[in-house]
Amino acid sequence: MARPREFDRDAALTAAINVFWAKGFAATSTEDLVQAMGIGRQSFYNAFGDKRQLYLEAVQTYQRNATGCHLNRLTTPASPLTGLRDLLVGLIPDDDSLRCLGCLGTASVGEFGTTDPELVDMREKAVSVVLTRIAERVREGQSLGEIDPGLDAAQVAALVQITMSGLQVAARAGAGANELHALAAFAVERFRTKE
Repeated sequence: MARPREFDRDAALTAAINVFWAKGFAATSTEDLVQAMGIGRQSFYNAFGDKRQLYLEAVQTYQRNATGCHLNRLTTPASPLTGLRDLLVGLIPDDDSLRCLGCLGTASVGEFGTTDPELVDMREKAVSVVLTRIAERVREGQSLGEIDPGLDAAQVAALVQITMSGLQVAARAGAGANELHALAAFAVERFRTKE
């Protein structure tokens, strides 16, 4: 009879996410992971497979959680412009130690580009959901007269997505919260209907 696990798998996964988020895939050793997760090597392999399988699960979990947060910030305000601003500003923690981590998903792009088909597939699925909802909010804003009706909603969505990535990279490079908040507000104001 197999021995039951003696650790909280979700807590161990969260610890692994934090290690990968801070260090990236290549710079993270299996020893880093087992230490942070508080488990032995055999438990690590039994529960998560290997470092790569754990990384894929970590990125997928991170992206699922981040996508939920993005959609909530984007959708909650009645004003579509406010939703777009909240989406961007919500990416920028005031806490310097958290902000400098940037985004695990964006970091995986920087580390792997398009060389890993599984990561590309995960990223495309997550981005597609967010892009679709941004475009819907843009069209809603256009119908309400908030957002310039001459803009193409899909192009605005793509620009917002690129801005999201840019803010995360700038945060990782050490940009301050005030600077990033100002850039987020500046970007959104470009979409406002001209009077």
